[in-house]
Amino acid sequence: MRKKLLVLLLLLSVSIKWAKADEGMWLPYLLGQQTYNDMVKKGLKLTKEQLYSINKASLKDAIVIFGGGCTGEIVSNEGLIFTNHHCGYGAIAAASSVEHNYLKNGFYAKNKQEEIASSQLSVQFLVKVEDVSKEVEDALKGLDGAARAQKEQQVYGEIIAKTIANTGYEAKVVPMFKGNQYLLFVYERYKDIRLVGTPPESVGKFGGDTDNWEWPRHTGDFSVFRVYTGKDGKPAAYAADNVPLKPKHFLPVSIKGVKENDYAMIFGYPGGTNRYETSYGIQLKTAIENPSVVNLRDVRLKAMFEQMKKDPAVKLQLASSYAGIANYWKFFDGETKQLQKHGVLADKQKQEAAFAKWAQGKPEFANILSDYEAAYKAWTPYAKQRTYLNEGIMGSPVAAFAASLTAVERALVTPGAPKDAVKQAVDAADKARKVFLEGENKPSDQKILAATCHMFYTDISKDQHPIGFYDALKAKYGPLDEDKTYNTWAASLMANTFIFDDAKWNAFVANPDAVTLQNDPVFAYANAFIKNYVGKYLPLYNQFNTKNNDLGRAYLKGVMQMNPNANRYPDANFTMRLSYGQVKPYSPRDAVHYDYVTTMKGVIEKYVPGDYEFDLPENYVDLYNKKDFGQYKDAKRNDIVVGFITTNDITGGNSGSPVINANGELIGLAFDGNYEALSHKIQFDSEYNRTICVDVRYVLWCIDRLGGAKNIINELKLVK
Repeated sequence: MRKKLLVLLLLLSVSIKWAKADEGMWLPYLLGQQTYNDMVKKGLKLTKEQLYSINKASLKDAIVIFGGGCTGEIVSNEGLIFTNHHCGYGAIAAASSVEHNYLKNGFYAKNKQEEIASSQLSVQFLVKVEDVSKEVEDALKGLDGAARAQKEQQVYGEIIAKTIANTGYEAKVVPMFKGNQYLLFVYERYKDIRLVGTPPESVGKFGGDTDNWEWPRHTGDFSVFRVYTGKDGKPAAYAADNVPLKPKHFLPVSIKGVKENDYAMIFGYPGGTNRYETSYGIQLKTAIENPSVVNLRDVRLKAMFEQMKKDPAVKLQLASSYAGIANYWKFFDGETKQLQKHGVLADKQKQEAAFAKWAQGKPEFANILSDYEAAYKAWTPYAKQRTYLNEGIMGSPVAAFAASLTAVERALVTPGAPKDAVKQAVDAADKARKVFLEGENKPSDQKILAATCHMFYTDISKDQHPIGFYDALKAKYGPLDEDKTYNTWAASLMANTFIFDDAKWNAFVANPDAVTLQNDPVFAYANAFIKNYVGKYLPLYNQFNTKNNDLGRAYLKGVMQMNPNANRYPDANFTMRLSYGQVKPYSPRDAVHYDYVTTMKGVIEKYVPGDYEFDLPENYVDLYNKKDFGQYKDAKRNDIVVGFITTNDITGGNSGSPVINANGELIGLAFDGNYEALSHKIQFDSEYNRTICVDVRYVLWCIDRLGGAKNIINELKLVK
């Protein structure tokens, strides 16, 4: 009896960690009473139906997927959107030129006629969610592995086709809890999205890479767009006479400010977490995958930055690409350090030990962990090679473009291919080349090409190299351990590829043939590495992935049976979620305490005239010195609050998400997490986790006082 009691106590003490403190990315559609009660206890004043309703206007109707990877919120009855500056970055850069550099100087439309259409943007509103678990599971009964995955896609397609027939909607079926539940999400997409306003980059990206993932933060990370519809109020392609959207719901904007312990709620589309990851996955991530990504991105960023700082036109050209690479360079570095610092691997191993004890004598679950161990053991020797291909070899833009030409090669050499297959492939490649050349910076790309090819040779086991590639490189260009060899080789590739030669390219487009393509030096390079991976290692990766999916589904099913009363949420997967928490300071280490707000005083303290990351617009300092704060001043601090932090649980995809107070009013925009809790994709840290938000009063001050766009302010419903 005593032995059984000890085992029970062990299970209770190290059971899988479920939602505690402010952890949780909850589905508004399935908001449990326990979670809702806790929200009310923390201060929420809204009903469940005010949060999410199909039949009535609710908060969910003011939240949009912005541009396919961010969140935005509707803030006026004319379809005005607030989102992050970094979410609108690509569209702002695309609208800019050296003569009209909106990215550098900022832009505010003083009327609707001045708003700038964006061909690359769309937004999606969530229409409804349905649980289709029974329909999917009935169709998948008895299947696993590749057969299950194939059937799964077929079933998804059937459900979607039936749901959206004759509606104009879009839909997707999304597995939850690693395939233990299936939900159908239905969306309405709007494609006429126009830029209304953006602060200068020196405000919208103030602090740059130095401050990225850090608190204290002083970044005005916002931009403003508008949704347009046809005259019938329905989605329509861009037309000059389209009209602003009349939304079902928009968020009032509170300028009352935040206080410590205030309730804070975030709606949005968190992109991805893996909170149910095993210790085996964490070992692979921290030992191989993350360090490889960090090293390879570091090389790419240095090559790009060297060119960007020389020429404003190059900075504008590479700005969006550089920002995307840099953002997760720092994340992966911090994630590894925080996972190790907080002992997450040991936590997972304890949880698995508890599961193993519970699973004894249960045939369905008894071998799951040993099968996991075997699957990771089989794949781990090849994991670094895959990362070096994706982040290294394909990290060169010209190599990545050349790799896309394999579709042309396939059309040219496949016997019995349809007559128009070659033309379609070549036409697509020709269009893609035009886009590629617009973003291509040859000096930085040449350095990336040389460095990543050298790193692959040095860091990847020789028996995993493409057969004959490095021998041929050595014979023509010199010793394989010298940078000079790769620099000479890369220069030769850039000089001799038809990708940069209009005459040769146009001749190929007019008369495509496989030999010309295969003899191109950049295509031959990219193709050698792709075929090496696809032929030898992709099948191994697919086996690993399929096995991992089956094991993950079974493991989580067992965990849910082991702890049936736990209050759980599914991993983030870019479906609408809400999280709730409070405005709180924190103390990250001994003798260091961080306040819960930052102010313009801190912006001025960081200001370095002419600096790449800490410069400011000319009139910013003057306005601050005059204390020209208007109605946006924080009375307690006699200053403008720039940012604040909350304990909310978010991740990538939540960028641009509204931070909402207890009454359903906008108080800020979420835009980052803090370095001390970068383990959050794997494990939430209830002590250190903070979401970094730009205060909406700073957003409004930048629009009004700094930008002179009072017309935008007048459109909002301000709560004072």
